[in-house]
Amino acid sequence: MNGSNQTIYILDDDEAFRDSLQWLLESNGFQVKVFSCAEDFLESCSTERPGCLVLDIRMPEMTGLELQQTLNQKGIRTPVIFVTGHGDIPMAVSAVKNGAIDFIEKPFNENSMLELIGGALLLDAKRREEGEQQAVIYSRLAKLTAREAEVMECVVAGKTNKLIADQLGITVKTVEAHRSKVMDKMKVNSVAELVQLVADKRLQNVKDQL
Repeated sequence: MNGSNQTIYILDDDEAFRDSLQWLLESNGFQVKVFSCAEDFLESCSTERPGCLVLDIRMPEMTGLELQQTLNQKGIRTPVIFVTGHGDIPMAVSAVKNGAIDFIEKPFNENSMLELIGGALLLDAKRREEGEQQAVIYSRLAKLTAREAEVMECVVAGKTNKLIADQLGITVKTVEAHRSKVMDKMKVNSVAELVQLVADKRLQNVKDQL
């Protein structure tokens, strides 16, 4: 649950709370970094650092909600757990709708906090793995020529070589050559594999640009 390369970032202006949570997490084998304000965290955070963020919803200057919006704008998808007071629950619910994975009330139950953090770290690891897989597929798509991309779309749509040739104004033999190149560049062994690859919803934006 607590990968050695994952870090839990604690952002709260309450020093006693930071110290208490840091002790709890480190005593359970987690790596922890603490911050007292959003500005300090923003200077330190990076999309390349795996982990999660435990974030106070009410802070002076930049609030937790404002920080969440900033992270979203920067494309930083580090899972966020909000820490709230009783009166902050409506705001916390709104934060979850904007992408936070959950919230927990102060004073919190230690087991509940550890459970939430464990889930956040698993989510972050999953997102990063999917991102790496997506990057690999993007790199394969980028190797296709414009004509190969057209042929690929036709193949995925279930069209025969004859129909593709008629549609694109090329010979069947040329279609076959392009198909072979597509299968090679996309590193698939069958049309079924190709269909599964490009049907992935994560690739829709790329497909629209082909």
